[in-house]
Amino acid sequence: MNQKTLFKLEYDKIIALLEKEATSFRGGQLCRRLKPMTDINKINTFQEQTAAAFTRIVQKGRISFGDAAPVEESMKRLEVGGALSISELLRISRLLGNAARVKAYGRHDTQEESCDCLDAFFEQLEPLTPLANEIERCIPGEDEVSDDASSTLKHIRRSINGINERVHATLTSLVNGSLRTYLQDPIITMRGDRYCIPVKAEYRGQVQGLIHDQSSTGSTLFIEPMAVVKLNNDLKELYAREQEEIQIILAGLSEEAAQYIEEIRADYRALTDLDFIFARGALALSMKASRPVFNEENKIHIREGRHPLLDPKTVVPITVTLGEEFDLLIVTGPNTGGKTVSLKTVGLFCLMGQAGLHIPAGDRSQLAVFHQIYADIGDEQSIEQSLSTFSSHMTNIVSFLKKKAMARIVEHIAKVAAVGREKAKSAYRCDK
Repeated sequence: MNQKTLFKLEYDKIIALLEKEATSFRGGQLCRRLKPMTDINKINTFQEQTAAAFTRIVQKGRISFGDAAPVEESMKRLEVGGALSISELLRISRLLGNAARVKAYGRHDTQEESCDCLDAFFEQLEPLTPLANEIERCIPGEDEVSDDASSTLKHIRRSINGINERVHATLTSLVNGSLRTYLQDPIITMRGDRYCIPVKAEYRGQVQGLIHDQSSTGSTLFIEPMAVVKLNNDLKELYAREQEEIQIILAGLSEEAAQYIEEIRADYRALTDLDFIFARGALALSMKASRPVFNEENKIHIREGRHPLLDPKTVVPITVTLGEEFDLLIVTGPNTGGKTVSLKTVGLFCLMGQAGLHIPAGDRSQLAVFHQIYADIGDEQSIEQSLSTFSSHMTNIVSFLKKKAMARIVEHIAKVAAVGREKAKSAYRCDK
């Protein structure tokens, strides 16, 4: 389909509405890339998917696919033996949790419920519950590794807490005791990763310790008392050991996730494909649309069609038939009588239907499959090219006819070539 037609018939606005219904990143991408198709089998497949999603939404309500964040970069890193970060592992965990939730949504509540074309998508989902649970156990939140992730980590953090208590107790006794008169404020502060106290500059010689910083005025020195230097050193060592243990834990979780690379990829594809399909179903529901019936006989029968961008409370439905008793339609009437809207409605319905979207029209509406749709609507005058509005319209129409004629010529050449090949084959067989 040519881009000018898509713009003239406001197909892009329909796609914008569709994209708003998607909840995942890739689902939104698939919506933006959706274009009208010309293969009737593919069109019918998309229409069937949209109809199935519509039915499920009506029966069970909407479901969100928002946690289906992209994971391909993480999968590539796992393939080469790399370790994932906390955020990447959380992303996988949420993806798997979402897969479990969506798979449960996709199950039929009773045996009497009929199967549909979406069952195959739901069956592809592998929640990998043990892996998801292990990640959640070790990583309860963003930038957080649980104490229970390993016994070593629990021991290290217990030691850190013990030393922190000793440091605070020592500094508190100094602040409230012998050093109180030397302090700018009776508080404990941090400079870098070291505990310090704010000492007045004139009392520098009265407080034994290491200077780590000073105030902008120079009146205050931030000193680490000698009484806590060793404890701070022990803390620094323990913090380093903590980070090492966290990396070991993340590497272990990454190694476990690496066993299910293809399953995770399949989950992501299935979830985002379903998001794309359910976006189409949700759009159909919001438009009160129905599935059109497609034919290859160039027949159009739109029953009570309503332009999807007009207010549904005020829009006037139209019924249009083409290709049965006649294939040329001339619409006449007064200004502002709805001629242009009616024509745009027919063209837009054809585009929407061939894109796998339902149309806001009555049941059993029929559409044909067109390889090209041409539209010449509105004021097309060009001062630069010395074209009046009428001349511009005629120029566009002539170009449409030329394209149609060229298509017929190509089709005729193809038929002649096919006949020639058959004759050549027959002659070859006769010679033998």
